[in-house]
Order: sequence, then C-alpha cells, then structure tokens
Amino acid sequence: SSGQSPTDSLTELYRKRANKAARYSAILPGAGQVYNRKYWKVPIVVAGFATLYYVAEFNNDYYQDFKQAYFYRTDGDQNTTDNYPSLTSDDLRVRKDYYRRNRDLCYILMGGFYVLNIVDAYVDAQLKDFDVSDKLSLKVQPGLYLTPQTPVSGLKLTFCLH
Repeated sequence: SSGQSPTDSLTELYRKRANKAARYSAILPGAGQVYNRKYWKVPIVVAGFATLYYVAEFNNDYYQDFKQAYFYRTDGDQNTTDNYPSLTSDDLRVRKDYYRRNRDLCYILMGGFYVLNIVDAYVDAQLKDFDVSDKLSLKVQPGLYLTPQTPVSGLKLTFCLH
C-alpha cells in the first residue's frame, strides 16, 4: 500500500499530464495543444508566431535601412550618400528609432505569446476532466423585493447543485 487515496493518485496523474503538455509546448509551440487533443488551437499558435515574426522582420528591414542611411548622413564623409536625400538627419533618426521600437515590441510580444502557449497547454490539461455538466447551473432572474418602505428591484442569482 502506497498510503495514497485514489483521489491523490488521480490528482498526481493530472499534474503529470499538465506538466507534460506544458513541456511539449515549451519545446515546440503547439505541441502541448496536440497532446491535449485540441488540434483547432494549433493553427492559431502557428499563425500568431508567423505573424509576429513577419512583422518583426518587416520592421527590422526598415530599421536596418534607416540605420545605415543615418550612419551615412552623420559619418562626416562627403563620399557616402544615403537613399533619402529629401529627409533630414532628424527624420532619419526618428524613422530608425520608430522601426527599432516596433521590431523590439514584436520580439517582446513573441515572448509573451510563447509563454501564453505554454500556460494554455498546462491549464487545458489540468481542466481536461473538469465537470461542466448540467448538474451545475446558475440562474439569473430579475427580482422584486418588498421592503417596509418601498419595493426594490434587482437581480436574483440562484446557484444549483443537482
């Protein structure tokens, strides 16, 4: 006898399953969702990462372009010219900073999306066998309550366990 009740061993099984799902998602985003058999979430995970990567690369390309142009403009060498003769040095610097900030924000969002992917897989595995049957219900009804001075209207919440 291990000294554990069946509930304890079941809880341990759920915890191990949730940890495994989180580990899979950490190794390969979307793999935890596949492990949990929530296949419909995989395209969302892939599309999220692909979109953030595309936007980060778009901003990085412009950042590198304006960074190079700003460098050429401010290097003091008359022989180097940039591709933006109509823009001032300040315009180049502002655009360079704008695209760098957007690129960096995309990287931060990618990190947040990565963590969210892991948390989703973990929570989904933990709640896989959570009872959401009709035995639990919450009824919301309008209510009218009579007080000695005046009637009061409100909402009546009834929580039922069957």
